[in-house]
Amino acid sequence: MDYKKLDAETIDTVTRTFKALGDPTRIRILTYLFNNEHSVGDISDTLDIKQSTVSHQLKTLKNLRLVKSRRDGTTIYYSHDDAHVMLMLDQMISHIKHD
Repeated sequence: MDYKKLDAETIDTVTRTFKALGDPTRIRILTYLFNNEHSVGDISDTLDIKQSTVSHQLKTLKNLRLVKSRRDGTTIYYSHDDAHVMLMLDQMISHIKHD
């Protein structure tokens, strides 16, 4: 890939994605979704974050295609939508925890 020829839209999306990953609440949600899908209520209860906050953050992550949703009856389940981003997140956490 020739990184010198990135178009403005790609650069903008990369920038918005890094900004999204710069939020502690979004990192907490993404790491919680690392291996399993969860509902808003489950995310809220486990991470002790208001449901409205979780929903707002999931909307941001979904707009950037970092999470996806699946409906089962009246419940919507969320999971990560991009293994590349999750690998990058995992590598960053490993880097930080490395002595």
